[in-house]
Amino acid sequence: QVQLVESGGGSVQAGGSLRLSCAASGKIFSINDMGWYRQAPGKQRELVAGITSGGSTNFADSVKDRFTISRDNAKNTMYLQMNSLKPEDTAVYYCHAWIRSSIVSGSTRGYWGQGTQVTVSS
Repeated sequence: QVQLVESGGGSVQAGGSLRLSCAASGKIFSINDMGWYRQAPGKQRELVAGITSGGSTNFADSVKDRFTISRDNAKNTMYLQMNSLKPEDTAVYYCHAWIRSSIVSGSTRGYWGQGTQVTVSS
């Protein structure tokens, strides 16, 4: 009943930029914390950046000063602006969100997008 759809991935040369989007749709009353994760081949999924409903952000040390996370609450959409990309940023990027679907129940549930591939060549 809730879907997260990422877009904006692709292939880019080192030093380039990409902007990822994550759009949430379906039965949504409110969206709490959101985040971008990535998983490279043979590695565990790791948090890249997170953003609260109030706009507070946090970043992995490896992407600080290069990536920016933002959200448009009116559009239920989150963004990841990635600048100065490096080959080590190559991974499948996933968005995650804690979503409250019911106006009655205050419980939230975590949802994942399907992932979008980012490939950075040297």
